[in-house]
Amino acid sequence: MKIYTKGGDTGETSLLGGKRVKKSDTRIEAYGTVDELIAFTGLLRDREVAPVIKNTLIRIQDRLMVCASILAADCDDCQTRIPALDEEDVIFLEQEIDRMSEIIPPIRSFILPGGNETVSLCHVVRTICRRAERRIIALEEQGTVPELVISYINRLSDYFFILSRFLSFEFQADEIKWPSKVD
Repeated sequence: MKIYTKGGDTGETSLLGGKRVKKSDTRIEAYGTVDELIAFTGLLRDREVAPVIKNTLIRIQDRLMVCASILAADCDDCQTRIPALDEEDVIFLEQEIDRMSEIIPPIRSFILPGGNETVSLCHVVRTICRRAERRIIALEEQGTVPELVISYINRLSDYFFILSRFLSFEFQADEIKWPSKVD
């Protein structure tokens, strides 16, 4: 099978279910941003982080592929089996957030991203996750997006924020509080 089909040369693409839409369609923006999130999560996973974090990031990438599949489907009776997202997926993120939150100092102000390249990348991933959430909400305003997809992506951005703080703590990087005094 060739990677190129030339079907997209007119600026359209096919959704799961066969419907053709413009590549600028809200649905394409939503699952395309999730695809970007998957790639940047992989880049974060390739950094020097503990094996337990690498495994969690692989699990997150898998669940994001599920989210992208759900968002790419525009059919009531798809011939392609669409994988399911489960409430347990959201609970898993909450448990990871709680586990890391018990270790790091409490936060009492905003912090400026930075202090370590891996921590900074984690913040980039968090902001892409937030953009994906905005794109998914825009799609939801036009039709039905499963509530669980929205919940998962929302919780995932919380996970990446806490992971950035956890990594900052592990790497003993400085967290610059905001507002900060600049000399």
